[in-house]
Amino acid sequence: MSVKAKKHLGQHFLTDENIAKKIADSLTENGYNHVLEIGPGMGVLTKYILQKKPKVTVFELDSESVIYLKEVFPLEQININTSKEKLTIIEGDFLKKNISDIFHGEQVAIIGNFPYNISSQIVFKAIENREIVPEFSGMFQKEVAKRIAEKEGSKVYGILSVLTQAFFDVEYLFTVPPSVFNPPPKVDSGVIRLIRKENYTLPVDEKLFFRVVKTAFNQRRKMLRSSLKSFKLSDTLKEDPIFAKRPEQLSVSAFISLTQKIAQNGI
Repeated sequence: MSVKAKKHLGQHFLTDENIAKKIADSLTENGYNHVLEIGPGMGVLTKYILQKKPKVTVFELDSESVIYLKEVFPLEQININTSKEKLTIIEGDFLKKNISDIFHGEQVAIIGNFPYNISSQIVFKAIENREIVPEFSGMFQKEVAKRIAEKEGSKVYGILSVLTQAFFDVEYLFTVPPSVFNPPPKVDSGVIRLIRKENYTLPVDEKLFFRVVKTAFNQRRKMLRSSLKSFKLSDTLKEDPIFAKRPEQLSVSAFISLTQKIAQNGI
């Protein structure tokens, strides 16, 4: 399997076994029996996941990788004392699949060494399917991992931070150097773990909440009374102290409160 085949996907192969095991060990294994790995490549992480849970599904877009995985993980080797459904390999684009239909409502943890160029989209898809995703653990470009985990008051705190932390508790676990990949990326990577909150619904219209967060950060240097003017705020509402703040100053709970105020104002 050539590295060249993966370049167009923005993926770098993890070659360090210790790091692979450490990522697999980041799974808490609480509240689910099924694990979904995205972009397994040559299976360095897959083999450690298989040691943990009775059911593992992998999504792989590259056909050469799928052939390789079937050679490395033949059913007769992985089905010892398990059902024949121990490992399922799906060739296709995770972002284009309806995972709720695939897993029929079953709780499933997501894990992976995610291609840098689609990692944010993977997080958003996990958020969209949070009713079946109690846990999400994986490796990102360090800058993206830090952004997801960052709290308000930081320059890197943004849309991805707020929307993820609205539904998941996020923990930055460890940093991974470029030397453990082939080809080595030009930046460090970071591993994070997301644990779904016990109450993962919001006390506001969620579509409106998403719209408020995205609109606010589209002009992150402006005060909210300016960046949110498309919501046709009343003059009285504009005088609320929250509208004198910039979006990076607001916690998730403050964004919920802001959304409630806008909803009461009428859009």
